[in-house]
Amino acid sequence: MNIDFASSERSTLGVEWELALVDAESGELVPAASEVLAAVAAAHPELAADAEHPHIKQELLLNTVEIVTGICHTVSEAKNDLARNLATLREATDPLGVELLSAGTHPFSHPRQQAVTDKERYAKLIDRTQWWGNQMVIYGVHVHVGLDHVSKAMPVLDGLVNYFPHFQALSASSPYWDGEDTGYASQRALMFQQLPTAGLPFQFPDWAAYEAYVQDMFTTGVIDATSEIRWDIRPVANLGTIEMRICDGLSTLEEIGAVAALTQCLVDDFSQTLDDGGTIPTMPPWHVQENKWRAARYGMDAIIILDAAGNEQLVTENTLELLNKLEPVAKRLGCSDELADVEKIIANGAGYQRQRSVAAANDGDLRPVVKDLVARMRSNTLP
Repeated sequence: MNIDFASSERSTLGVEWELALVDAESGELVPAASEVLAAVAAAHPELAADAEHPHIKQELLLNTVEIVTGICHTVSEAKNDLARNLATLREATDPLGVELLSAGTHPFSHPRQQAVTDKERYAKLIDRTQWWGNQMVIYGVHVHVGLDHVSKAMPVLDGLVNYFPHFQALSASSPYWDGEDTGYASQRALMFQQLPTAGLPFQFPDWAAYEAYVQDMFTTGVIDATSEIRWDIRPVANLGTIEMRICDGLSTLEEIGAVAALTQCLVDDFSQTLDDGGTIPTMPPWHVQENKWRAARYGMDAIIILDAAGNEQLVTENTLELLNKLEPVAKRLGCSDELADVEKIIANGAGYQRQRSVAAANDGDLRPVVKDLVARMRSNTLP
């Protein structure tokens, strides 16, 4: 099977931000997406084609909308793009009494009670996946980075896999599920991988091997479109990007900028290594799988496997070393400030830590946790 990989300008950037719609009074999830998106389209008919805004999109559940950027050259540009579209979205949600939040999961709304968007592909997904599909009340942040040649796709994917636990620990924001503390930093990470073709990517020696895999998926009826390969990191051939989908939902533009900068710097560093004739180290799949579990379970306290030799280190310590290594790359890409914000997350705590702290301060009541998440979203303005 031949899959054409569109050539993108090297290290250009795109970000997708999934947002939950919640009732302003109760904090419960509300199935208001259709009303919200209709209001957005009506307010901006000059932008909306086929009654859909180009940067504010529908998702699987009616309690969810997604903001997507255009093609950006810098992280700052992406943050500004997100902020503008968030302001547009609020023009629709505020009159409806709907608030926004972004975290890996909603702390207490019941998953089985959430309405699914009325589209054939979503109905097919739920019909196939049954109980697990009905649990997908999860939210994430995805970062696309452009690759200028198809030969880079698989090596760069393998390179990013090595840093799975770093992204997971920094973004982990889903300790609660249906009102219960799961004991995990990221319930979302383990929930999402229950879908067919979701979870950690396979590692292929080259693009031809990936094409053969995709052909097998079509032949055996596992997928009807390549977009149904829902790996945590995946190539997106029609865009010419590698897509990092590891992160739980993030509440602030500062946090999004931090993970976007880390992604862009790593991919650009890999791209330069390949241009210089070098190779990108890989780890055995069982090490990668263990790292994912450790980061989902322990978050910032995860001790991760660093290499094929089995050396280990606290994820935050290794991340700080990584930031130092990537400083010249960030300077070249114009995202030094945003990359430095990764250190702020380490110093101030990830989302799961903040949520547990708020809950502890309120005798375990999770309604203040939602209020805090909503307030953090409200703090987002143009940087």
